[in-house]
Amino acid sequence: MLEAALIARIRTGHADAFEGIVEKYQYSLTRYLLRLTGDYETARDLVQDTFIKAYASILKTDSDLNLNAWLYRIATNTAIQHLRRRKLISFISFEALTKKDLAGTDTLPEQAADNLAIQETIKKIPWEQRVCLILHYVEGFTYRETGETLGITEDAVRKRVMRGVQLFRRLYDGGNEQ
Repeated sequence: MLEAALIARIRTGHADAFEGIVEKYQYSLTRYLLRLTGDYETARDLVQDTFIKAYASILKTDSDLNLNAWLYRIATNTAIQHLRRRKLISFISFEALTKKDLAGTDTLPEQAADNLAIQETIKKIPWEQRVCLILHYVEGFTYRETGETLGITEDAVRKRVMRGVQLFRRLYDGGNEQ
């Protein structure tokens, strides 16, 4: 409801209402883009680019806009463009980076070793599956919301998540056998 009111205000010429959208989504988009890029400053820059693109396009959207999915789609596409430009695809674990990690809480040495192994395993998972895993398991998106965000069907998301989890388990278990 709040989002619809903000969008309605923006459409009636109150550009300052966009600030409410920025305040609501800035942290979650930064966290998401940090997981995709592995670099905090890059994530912050990409969030700024995401909001600039959103602001420039919001008047062209439908009245029944799913703002959450739309912003994450812009953020994902912005990250893809950045990574293509940099030819750098370095993802960090969707399990290793939590809100506690962002706040600077130290982890035990065993957890740090596990997190590193998870990071290395995640890097081996194909892009399409990684993005679905991160959106679904870390950001808490439903399959439908993930599909809307990525412009694919709910069934395609389910398959990518299932295959990503299977591949992760196979790679992680294979790399951690003693």
